[in-house]
Amino acid sequence: MKLIDRYILKKFLGSFLFTVFIIVAIIVVIDVTEKTDKYTEAQLSTLQVVGYYMDFIPWIANFITPLTVFIATVFVTARLAGHTEIIAILSSGVSFKRMMVPYLIGSILIALVSFVLTGWIIPNSNKSRVAFEIEYLKSKFFFDKTNYHIQVAPNTYLYMRNYNNQSNTGYNFTLEKIKGTELTEKLSASRIKWDDKKNKWTLSNWELLELDGAKESLSEGRTMDTTLAIHPSEFENDYRSYDAMTINELDEHIAKLRMRGASNVEVFEVEKYTRFTSPFAVLILTFMGVIVSSKKTRGGAGFQIALGFTLSFVYILFFIMSKTIAEAGGLPPALSVWFPNILFGGISLLMYKYVPR
Repeated sequence: MKLIDRYILKKFLGSFLFTVFIIVAIIVVIDVTEKTDKYTEAQLSTLQVVGYYMDFIPWIANFITPLTVFIATVFVTARLAGHTEIIAILSSGVSFKRMMVPYLIGSILIALVSFVLTGWIIPNSNKSRVAFEIEYLKSKFFFDKTNYHIQVAPNTYLYMRNYNNQSNTGYNFTLEKIKGTELTEKLSASRIKWDDKKNKWTLSNWELLELDGAKESLSEGRTMDTTLAIHPSEFENDYRSYDAMTINELDEHIAKLRMRGASNVEVFEVEKYTRFTSPFAVLILTFMGVIVSSKKTRGGAGFQIALGFTLSFVYILFFIMSKTIAEAGGLPPALSVWFPNILFGGISLLMYKYVPR
């Protein structure tokens, strides 16, 4: 790595970290201001609040990484152009492509670290962050679905008329096993209740009907402890539950939702694909940032920085729109999440070809 590469890379990474620090600091101050009343109402200690922000800060810093990388790229490149350093670099025989190498190295480094963080590390810290928000910042959750049908295993279907997530009790319960088009087993109970000590469900007034061709057997009883392919956690508040899932956990959860025929599987698919597209967004926005800010202007770096913020806003707008459409089922999740990167990647290539530098 040449001296000029180390010089640009140092400025790029330094500006990126500084931008992250400033934006995160502003977000945290605003967040604390908005939530102070809730912290006071919940009688939380300073240690509890600090612990929450220890989880919140890495999450929000990683979340805004594509934006902060773009801003840092525009800021550094515009300053280099303003001080005629880019002119000097190009005049020395270094091509524009070669000058972009340190930016590429820096963006790849940031993208790789971001991918590892968002894929496996931050989701584990988000488990406590999301639990804190549900416990202290959100309204009490009541499971209000009635006539609840789900597929809990291949050829196995569960039904409850309603479920009380405060007492972990379900009513008018049935569990049916079907082979082809024939019912082979049906377990019914007037009530099921979760037993924390046994980690099992207790069935009250149960009946078990078993069918084998023309043979039929019926057994019944007052109470019975059993394990089922569901857990009380599935009836709790699922607010931003995808934030607390690693990529592997997302894959497992998506497979389970598909098996059950759930209607909200697109939300988790969008989250999964976003974690793969975000590193590419870092590379694309870095490339675009260098192009829009590499030319020296009479007005100084202010115009390029303003242009950088505008393009960042447009990118975020496209991302939010496509994400919302995908979550509503209007577009395939993979296409919707990749669309902003494809669009801005194409725009970057056109700018590289036609914008004077």
